[in-house]
Amino acid sequence: MNTVYPVILCGGSGTRLWPLSRKSYPKQFVPLIGETSLLQDCAERMRGPKKAPYAKPLILTNEAFRFVVPEQLTAVSVDPGPILIEPEGRNTAPAVLAAALYLEPIDPNAIMLVAPSDHVVPDKPAFHQAVDEGVRAIKDRSDLVTFGITPDRPETGYGYLKLSHAPDASGVAVPLDRFVEKPDLDSAKDMLNDGSYLWNSGIFLFAVRDIIAAFEQHAAALMEPVKQAVADAQTDLGFLRLDAEAWSRVDDISIDYAVMEKAENLSVVPYAAGWSDVGSWTAVQELTYPDADGVATTGEVTTIDCNNVLIRSESPSQEVVALGLENIVAVTMPDAVLVASMDRAQDVKLAVSALKAKGAKQAELLPVDHRPWGWFESLVIGERFQVKRIHVHPGASLSLQSHHHRSEHWIVVEGTAKVTIDDDVQLLSENQSVYIPLGAVHRMENPGKVPMVLIEVQTGSYLGEDDIIRYEDIYARR
Repeated sequence: MNTVYPVILCGGSGTRLWPLSRKSYPKQFVPLIGETSLLQDCAERMRGPKKAPYAKPLILTNEAFRFVVPEQLTAVSVDPGPILIEPEGRNTAPAVLAAALYLEPIDPNAIMLVAPSDHVVPDKPAFHQAVDEGVRAIKDRSDLVTFGITPDRPETGYGYLKLSHAPDASGVAVPLDRFVEKPDLDSAKDMLNDGSYLWNSGIFLFAVRDIIAAFEQHAAALMEPVKQAVADAQTDLGFLRLDAEAWSRVDDISIDYAVMEKAENLSVVPYAAGWSDVGSWTAVQELTYPDADGVATTGEVTTIDCNNVLIRSESPSQEVVALGLENIVAVTMPDAVLVASMDRAQDVKLAVSALKAKGAKQAELLPVDHRPWGWFESLVIGERFQVKRIHVHPGASLSLQSHHHRSEHWIVVEGTAKVTIDDDVQLLSENQSVYIPLGAVHRMENPGKVPMVLIEVQTGSYLGEDDIIRYEDIYARR
């Protein structure tokens, strides 16, 4: 029996769900719907049904997210397989080819199930059943399989798949006639009425040998540099870094354009059990179970006489009151607030562009900065001081470091801190504090089994994060 190898694409940094999703921490890592992130939901879905031959997931991500990915997967008891680090984003075709070339010598009979990390597919049994149908199409005909979503409205934000004929209710794979670009509204209405068009989900299933053959035939220019990037990849702390020089010669192209639109052995498994790419705040509203008036809320929110709104408070200390609103999206965070007309939800990226143009850090950076050892957030920033809350995971350690321009005071408020200052090492418990002079070589560690939280007060002429000289670092940062 062929083993299915889940391949999760986790390098995106979309802007359509700003201010919650930003370049520094995009939507796949955010608990948009429920308590877990989209990546965690995807990984749990890609485990496969019990007793089915599913391997550990192979993840493709980038340098910025290399520690976030295993941390989030471990939190939901998913043991990740190999994590391949792309030196830079080159779209989906090179990522899929790299995964295939990596898997080929491990299991030449492998079947790859490729999925973005930021989609919502709530019905896991139905999804696994659709995958089983795709596996049958691969075994019977060596097809390249994609999954088409049965449309329930004339959507202009998705690409479409034109099938050779309208699918029936059996879920059997249907030959693909052609791909269709995002349509205008009239064309979308016609396709909905036709019945032989499905939304393109961006989820794929194919045998490793078949997809490599398809790349050789239709995207031969990708083969040499991607092969070289995989062959010269270097292991780093459990990650596999694709070779940067070879990767720099890889074209930036999607798998749809590179291969799928050119191949002839394509089939589509129809899927009607619920799916969303969560591509706008209106999609989030639909997934947040709005009431009879279309009111969807998250967090500390009070609504009065509202209709068709999405109101979210992303801070437990921030109460948001919406009074008499209609067709409005409002998302509040400690450092940024979005208020938009519901019919302009697809244009949020324009706000991000405007913020970038004015140099606002909120365009790309969250107030919480995630690091391999935990996270920190800035609470107060003044001209010559800054106050941070720092959360260190059990067993984690910051680098051994010093600063040219600032001194620091640390106050432990939760857990126990092991503190090194030059040659002195001490343990601090709750309510104890320590002073780190400017220039002192220092480190903080969490030796305990519970998170350690401290308040850091920095004072000095320059408080930027680049004022760090690292001497030792278990995460191999420079």
